[in-house]
Amino acid sequence: MKGNSYYSRKIHSLLGVIPLSLFLVQHAVSNFSAVERGPQGFQNAVNFLNSLPLVPVLEFVGIYLPLLFHGIYGLYIAYQSNLNTAKFSYGRNWAFALQRISGVITFIFVFWHVYQTRFQVYLGEVTHGELGSVMHEIANNPFFFVFYVIGVISAVFHFSNGMWAFLVSWGITIGPRAQRISSYIWMIVFVILTAMFLMTLNVFRGDEFQAAAASLNSVGLL
Repeated sequence: MKGNSYYSRKIHSLLGVIPLSLFLVQHAVSNFSAVERGPQGFQNAVNFLNSLPLVPVLEFVGIYLPLLFHGIYGLYIAYQSNLNTAKFSYGRNWAFALQRISGVITFIFVFWHVYQTRFQVYLGEVTHGELGSVMHEIANNPFFFVFYVIGVISAVFHFSNGMWAFLVSWGITIGPRAQRISSYIWMIVFVILTAMFLMTLNVFRGDEFQAAAASLNSVGLL
């Protein structure tokens, strides 16, 4: 049983890096095109990603299956964890607790975000060309805006702190000095990626996405 748990945790950890962490970074970069180049830049990024061969297969095998395993097993780990922050309040113990809490929030957020966007494309409710308009409506809904801000911060923290833990548990950063340097690096990564996601979310609220969103509302798609 302990052996099965060991290998399950290793697979859980590895999937968090490949492919899920890579997907998070790619998602941040492609969405940030809305900040750099406006609606057309965002649309170009969406079109490029969806022009790749076998996109549904790649998404299912490379994103959804790893996400389900990582998320569901992560919920099990969070349930089994003993959070001792009240007794031991030093930094790494808080990071351990926040990793579990952020994992739960991230799983809920990602599930809902996929439902509001990609799943609607699969259902035929919206097209790839209308995703910017969908995000405009989401970003201008006060409840969803706060929900997305919390979800994005949780997801990026879970990724950044998880990468620090991955490097330790896989024997890559050995010793206090290497782990301290790693913590500084991943804190910087956390700040950069969080800023990119929040700037993108704020841009989606802008008037340049409003006209397309209004046309969708007029035909009852939003």
